Amino acid sequence: QVQLVESGGGLVQAGGSLRLSCANSGRTFISYGMGWFRQAPGKEREFVAAIPWRGGTTYYADSVKGRFTISRDNTKNTVYLQMNSLKPEDTAVYYCAASMSVVDPTTQDTYRYWGRGTQVTVSS
Repeated sequence: QVQLVESGGGLVQAGGSLRLSCANSGRTFISYGMGWFRQAPGKEREFVAAIPWRGGTTYYADSVKGRFTISRDNTKNTVYLQMNSLKPEDTAVYYCAASMSVVDPTTQDTYRYWGRGTQVTVSS
């Protein structure tokens, strides 16, 4: 069974950086790309960033553009989210997900497999 596992979350001060990783600990799977979503307490889960396994196109939510960078390591089937200049409003549980389509990588329904999330807390 596919099991995506996020790591790298934690507590960081505003303006600091954090790097999240997402890897598959279960069976091998095929997907078109990977994405990161986040959910803060009392809020809806929102899109953060996405990247296909092929090509160089990346996608970012307006709220994180210029601060976050999504990347991949195809040999390890691992994706990363480098988060710089973190703000308190970035505090959330961050989830990685594997998409089956690149029609709309910003939509949750595009993704079939999801990790259990990793907590990111940014203090002010």
